[in-house]
Amino acid sequence: MPAQFILNLFIAFLWMVLNDEDELRFSTFFTGFLAGIVIIFLMHRFFGQQFYLQRFYYVLKLIFIFIWELFLSAFLVIKHIVSRKVDVKPGIFSYKTELKSDWEVTTLALLLTLTPGSVVMEVSPEGNVFYIHALDIERYKESLLRSLGKFEKAIMEVTR
Repeated sequence: MPAQFILNLFIAFLWMVLNDEDELRFSTFFTGFLAGIVIIFLMHRFFGQQFYLQRFYYVLKLIFIFIWELFLSAFLVIKHIVSRKVDVKPGIFSYKTELKSDWEVTTLALLLTLTPGSVVMEVSPEGNVFYIHALDIERYKESLLRSLGKFEKAIMEVTR
Protein backbone atom coordinates (compact mmCIF):
# COMPACT_ATOMS: atom_id res chain seq x y z
CA MET A 1 0.00 0.00 0.00
CA PRO A 2 2.67 2.59 0.84
CA ALA A 3 4.44 1.88 -2.45
CA GLN A 4 1.30 2.75 -4.39
CA PHE A 5 0.88 6.04 -2.51
CA ILE A 6 4.54 7.00 -2.96
CA LEU A 7 4.29 6.18 -6.67
CA ASN A 8 1.17 8.34 -6.88
CA LEU A 9 3.03 11.25 -5.25
CA PHE A 10 5.91 10.73 -7.69
CA ILE A 11 3.52 10.81 -10.66
CA ALA A 12 1.92 14.01 -9.32
CA PHE A 13 5.30 15.66 -8.79
CA LEU A 14 6.47 14.56 -12.25
CA TRP A 15 3.25 15.91 -13.77
CA MET A 16 3.79 19.23 -12.01
CA VAL A 17 7.45 19.53 -13.08
CA LEU A 18 6.92 18.47 -16.69
CA ASN A 19 3.94 20.75 -17.16
CA ASP A 20 5.04 23.85 -19.03
CA GLU A 21 4.27 26.52 -16.41
CA ASP A 22 6.31 29.41 -15.04
CA GLU A 23 5.70 28.51 -11.39
CA LEU A 24 4.70 25.42 -9.45
CA ARG A 25 1.00 25.37 -8.56
CA PHE A 26 -1.00 23.19 -6.24
CA SER A 27 -3.75 22.81 -8.83
CA THR A 28 -1.25 21.26 -11.25
CA PHE A 29 0.00 18.92 -8.52
CA PHE A 30 -3.59 17.94 -7.68
CA THR A 31 -4.36 17.25 -11.35
CA GLY A 32 -1.24 15.06 -11.50
CA PHE A 33 -2.33 13.31 -8.32
CA LEU A 34 -5.73 12.51 -9.87
CA ALA A 35 -4.00 11.28 -13.03
CA GLY A 36 -1.75 9.13 -10.83
CA ILE A 37 -4.82 7.64 -9.11
CA VAL A 38 -6.19 6.60 -12.49
CA ILE A 39 -2.85 5.17 -13.62
CA ILE A 40 -2.31 3.23 -10.40
CA PHE A 41 -5.89 1.96 -10.41
CA LEU A 42 -5.38 0.59 -13.92
CA MET A 43 -2.07 -1.01 -12.89
CA HIS A 44 -2.81 -2.06 -9.27
CA ARG A 45 -3.15 -5.75 -10.13
CA PHE A 46 0.57 -5.77 -11.00
CA PHE A 47 1.43 -4.76 -7.44
CA GLY A 48 -0.10 -7.93 -6.00
CA GLN A 49 -2.12 -5.89 -3.50
CA GLN A 50 -5.47 -4.19 -3.40
CA PHE A 51 -5.79 -0.61 -4.61
CA TYR A 52 -4.61 1.71 -1.81
CA LEU A 53 -7.66 4.00 -1.85
CA GLN A 54 -9.88 1.00 -1.21
CA ARG A 55 -8.46 0.70 2.32
CA PHE A 56 -9.06 4.42 2.84
CA TYR A 57 -12.71 3.84 1.86
CA TYR A 58 -12.97 1.01 4.39
CA VAL A 59 -11.50 3.21 7.14
CA LEU A 60 -14.09 5.90 6.39
CA LYS A 61 -16.81 3.26 6.41
CA LEU A 62 -15.67 2.03 9.85
CA ILE A 63 -15.67 5.59 11.19
CA PHE A 64 -19.21 6.21 9.93
CA ILE A 65 -20.44 2.89 11.35
CA PHE A 66 -18.95 3.85 14.72
CA ILE A 67 -20.53 7.31 14.65
CA TRP A 68 -23.93 5.82 13.80
CA GLU A 69 -23.71 3.17 16.53
CA LEU A 70 -22.51 5.83 18.99
CA PHE A 71 -25.53 7.98 18.17
CA LEU A 72 -27.98 5.08 18.54
CA SER A 73 -26.55 3.82 21.82
CA ALA A 74 -26.33 7.33 23.27
CA PHE A 75 -29.99 7.85 22.36
CA LEU A 76 -30.96 4.64 24.17
CA VAL A 77 -28.96 5.56 27.27
CA ILE A 78 -30.51 9.05 27.33
CA LYS A 79 -33.92 7.43 27.04
CA HIS A 80 -33.15 5.39 30.16
CA ILE A 81 -31.92 8.44 32.01
CA VAL A 82 -34.97 10.62 31.37
CA SER A 83 -37.56 7.90 31.94
CA ARG A 84 -39.44 8.09 35.23
CA LYS A 85 -39.24 4.38 35.91
CA VAL A 86 -35.79 2.85 36.03
CA ASP A 87 -36.30 -0.65 34.72
CA VAL A 88 -32.90 -1.97 33.71
CA LYS A 89 -31.48 -5.42 34.08
CA PRO A 90 -27.72 -5.18 33.62
CA GLY A 91 -25.82 -8.30 32.78
CA ILE A 92 -22.67 -9.86 31.45
CA PHE A 93 -22.41 -12.06 28.39
CA SER A 94 -19.61 -13.55 26.33
CA TYR A 95 -18.99 -12.98 22.64
CA LYS A 96 -16.72 -15.13 20.49
CA THR A 97 -14.99 -13.14 17.77
CA GLU A 98 -13.39 -14.13 14.48
CA LEU A 99 -10.72 -11.44 14.75
CA LYS A 100 -7.16 -12.74 15.05
CA SER A 101 -4.54 -10.01 15.45
CA ASP A 102 -3.99 -7.89 18.54
CA TRP A 103 -4.82 -4.72 16.58
CA GLU A 104 -8.18 -6.09 15.47
CA VAL A 105 -9.16 -7.32 18.94
CA THR A 106 -8.06 -4.07 20.58
CA THR A 107 -9.93 -1.96 18.04
CA LEU A 108 -13.15 -3.93 18.55
CA ALA A 109 -12.84 -3.69 22.34
CA LEU A 110 -12.24 0.06 22.19
CA LEU A 111 -15.08 0.74 19.75
CA LEU A 112 -17.50 -1.23 21.89
CA THR A 113 -16.34 0.39 25.13
CA LEU A 114 -16.69 3.87 23.61
CA THR A 115 -20.34 3.28 22.77
CA PRO A 116 -22.56 4.09 25.77
CA GLY A 117 -24.35 1.25 27.51
CA SER A 118 -21.69 -1.42 27.03
CA VAL A 119 -18.24 -2.12 28.41
CA VAL A 120 -15.74 -4.82 27.51
CA MET A 121 -14.77 -6.16 30.91
CA GLU A 122 -12.23 -8.75 29.87
CA VAL A 123 -10.74 -10.42 26.84
CA SER A 124 -9.68 -14.05 27.05
CA PRO A 125 -5.92 -14.77 26.94
CA GLU A 126 -6.33 -16.24 23.44
CA GLY A 127 -8.04 -12.99 22.35
CA ASN A 128 -11.08 -14.63 20.82
CA VAL A 129 -13.70 -14.22 23.59
CA PHE A 130 -14.98 -10.92 24.98
CA TYR A 131 -16.83 -10.59 28.27
CA ILE A 132 -19.18 -7.66 27.87
CA HIS A 133 -21.28 -5.81 30.44
CA ALA A 134 -24.53 -4.43 29.02
CA LEU A 135 -26.74 -1.77 30.60
CA ASP A 136 -29.94 -3.67 29.91
CA ILE A 137 -29.19 -7.16 28.71
CA GLU A 138 -32.79 -8.26 28.19
CA ARG A 139 -33.76 -5.41 25.87
CA TYR A 140 -30.56 -4.58 24.04
CA LYS A 141 -28.47 -7.74 23.77
CA GLU A 142 -29.62 -8.38 20.19
CA SER A 143 -28.83 -4.82 19.07
CA LEU A 144 -25.46 -5.05 20.82
CA LEU A 145 -24.69 -8.30 19.02
CA ARG A 146 -25.71 -6.66 15.74
CA SER A 147 -23.35 -3.75 16.47
CA LEU A 148 -20.54 -6.17 17.29
CA GLY A 149 -21.10 -7.94 13.98
CA LYS A 150 -20.99 -4.64 12.06
CA PHE A 151 -17.82 -3.54 13.85
CA GLU A 152 -16.17 -6.91 13.33
CA LYS A 153 -16.94 -6.98 9.60
CA ALA A 154 -15.73 -3.39 9.10
CA ILE A 155 -12.51 -4.04 11.05
CA MET A 156 -11.78 -7.12 8.94
CA GLU A 157 -12.30 -5.06 5.76
CA VAL A 158 -9.76 -2.50 6.99
CA THR A 159 -7.09 -4.89 8.21
CA ARG A 160 -7.24 -7.75 5.70
